[in-house]
Amino acid sequence: MAKKISAIIEARMTSSRLPGKVLMPGYNKSMLEHLFERLQQSELLNDIILATTVNNADNPIVEICKKNNIKYYRGSEDDVLTRVLDAAINHKVDIIVEITGDCPLIDPKIIDEVIQKYMSNDFDYVSNTLERTYPRGLDVQVFSTKTLAKVAKLTEHPMDHEHVSLYLYKHPDIFPCSGIKLPDNLSHPEYRWTLDTNEDYTLIRTIFNRLYPTNPNFSFLDIYDLFKKEPELIKINHSINQRQLEYYE
Repeated sequence: MAKKISAIIEARMTSSRLPGKVLMPGYNKSMLEHLFERLQQSELLNDIILATTVNNADNPIVEICKKNNIKYYRGSEDDVLTRVLDAAINHKVDIIVEITGDCPLIDPKIIDEVIQKYMSNDFDYVSNTLERTYPRGLDVQVFSTKTLAKVAKLTEHPMDHEHVSLYLYKHPDIFPCSGIKLPDNLSHPEYRWTLDTNEDYTLIRTIFNRLYPTNPNFSFLDIYDLFKKEPELIKINHSINQRQLEYYE
């Protein structure tokens, strides 16, 4: 029997640095709807599920899901691991493709490449983030629902439950991990395409305004080309410091 492969998006309205960011307008639609549209271009995803919280503040996210015929699940705000796991179990998902709601520029071809590597090997975890070569904001992580259920039993640490896949890639001795990376000539880990601050929003909205009208299915390489033509765009959010995650011992 074929495995059901689903993107599970983690999203909520009460993010600390930029509240309501997922519903901020892009080109003709919200950032979240752009994310939906780009995920729907994947050839290997069977389904898209949004995992949000039971807080009333997240009701608008649920309404956007209903409007776009996207499945959703509501769970804990702080225990994101359990929220994602319960979403997967509730919707009978075999393989989870973890996507965060702050990645509206996600590239479906990268998603499919990570899925393909996972499905063709015996790793418990495959991503394009183990060695950072892709711009931040194109992050894709793949693992099974069964593997995540094992993690839930192995750790109760709040950090592991806030960051869904953290325990997996911090324990490769338990869960074999692998990844994909870009060749040196395409590697740009310094580019920041994640939506976390007003500066990030300005850049991402500008990218959509420049590229979407003539090519709604633009790739990350098209954004590279845009940056070559308009290098001043890179400066919009280059001073933003990514918050570093310090893992407990």
